This record gives sequence, C-alpha cells and structure tokens, in this order.
Amino acid sequence: MTTAAATLPEAFRDLEPYVADWALPTRQERYDMRLSKPFEELVEFYDAITPRAEEAIDYLKALDLNALPEDATRLLRLLYSLVLVSYAVNVFKQPRIPDSGSAFFDTVAEPAV
Repeated sequence: MTTAAATLPEAFRDLEPYVADWALPTRQERYDMRLSKPFEELVEFYDAITPRAEEAIDYLKALDLNALPEDATRLLRLLYSLVLVSYAVNVFKQPRIPDSGSAFFDTVAEPAV
C-alpha cells in the first residue's frame, strides 16, 4: 500500500492509503492488482472500504456522474475495486478464481467514468 498527496473528497481522506493501488482507471488494471496482492492485503482493503461504501455511494449520487471531479472519480474507482475484491474475500477466499487454471477473460467495456 502506498501513500500520496490527498486525492479523495475531504470526507473520505482516511481512505487515501488505498488510492495508489486501487483507484485504477480500468477493470483490467483493478483485476491485475487483485491477482498481485496477497489475500491478507485484499482483506485489509475490503475491511477499510466496506464500512464507508454506502456513505461513498450517497456522496457520489449527489453528483453528476457524467461530470465527476477527479477526487470523486477516484472514490468511484475505489468502489469498483471493492466489488472486484469482495468476490475474492467473501466467495473465493483467495485472489484467484478457484479451479480456473490459465483461463482468462477480456473486458470489452468499462463502467461509467
């Protein structure tokens, strides 16, 4: 986990330590990050973001999704990473999908922003 200058909305500055690793612009980058992390780090990220998720969603709902400021975009990307990591933490209990071998999939479209 790396730290950087404040890059999230003020109410979410406690989540700054996760921005560099998890506020990535594409699903593929977020998935690659999940695969690169030990399970314990996924749990740490999940445990830090999950309690703030509803508050973050409410914050973002008040904004125009098509014109998000950069700090809100990073917050949204943390939520996207939370979704990706939640499967590993709650379902798979490991970074990779069990019994998937060398299978992979390509993302052909990204969510908004």
